[in-house]
Amino acid sequence: MRTAPESSSVLVDGPWQHRFVAANGARFHVAEAGDGPLVVLLHGFPQMWWAWRHHIPRLAEAGYRVAAMDLRGSGASDKPPQGYDVPTLTRDVAGVIRSLGRSEAVVVGHGLGGTVAWSMPGLRPGVTRAVAAFSASHPARLHTAAAARPLLLRPTTRHLAFFQLPWFPERRLTHGDLAARLLREWGAGDWPTADEATTYSTAMQVPFAAHSSMETLRWLVRSTPRVDGRRYLAAVREPLDVPVLQVHGDQDRCLPLRTVGGWAGGRPYRLEVVSRAGHFLPEEAPEETGALLLDWLGSLA
Repeated sequence: MRTAPESSSVLVDGPWQHRFVAANGARFHVAEAGDGPLVVLLHGFPQMWWAWRHHIPRLAEAGYRVAAMDLRGSGASDKPPQGYDVPTLTRDVAGVIRSLGRSEAVVVGHGLGGTVAWSMPGLRPGVTRAVAAFSASHPARLHTAAAARPLLLRPTTRHLAFFQLPWFPERRLTHGDLAARLLREWGAGDWPTADEATTYSTAMQVPFAAHSSMETLRWLVRSTPRVDGRRYLAAVREPLDVPVLQVHGDQDRCLPLRTVGGWAGGRPYRLEVVSRAGHFLPEEAPEETGALLLDWLGSLA
């Protein structure tokens, strides 16, 4: 019988400090480095904090305090049986910011973490200094025909439908190759390497990690006709009053470039397109995305 890896297996050594903080009734893992204005980094699916490993030391060296966070149910953070809706995830992020001793932070998210980042100004405005979304269309934009139409016949839609099934997606993540397959399908070029794919596949085998990830993806679909989903969309449709950076790869095979745009929120709003890059921008194009992020952060001052 195969033994499931412990959550400590995702605490990869590097130029950062692993730390656990209490927030919103749970315990969250962050990889922290540097000192200065706080920047919180949120990972996507099927990943964990390690997705930002190239950016943590670079931002710290530039004079920022960086905290790459494992979202609820991922990596080394707690995996409670409930709370995987996006409003709860935004409360988690707000609580982590306060537990780190700060009243506000710049929130940077990739993929699913980008959805959480987009939602922060509408749901947790008091702690959100600015927002950067990598490979993540605005949630309200995805509920328009212009954005939904390019997704209808894409593998992303079929995957999302499969994720709604009970048990089977979790089984494919923990005992199959689903995590590595998604990384290859949604990325571009030669990414990921075998070691990178193995790292993320191992993280999904941590007890309850796969199920927790599925629960958030299920909520995004199933809540749409419900009262909680309608309230969420109404909140995030409000115009943003914080600076926004949106970065997208022109070869993103999860959310094609045509799903981006049509959103005038953000004062100011900046859109950057990275050439020859897929969905996993922080790892596929770390140099270019790092330079874009630092330039934008510098403009906030």
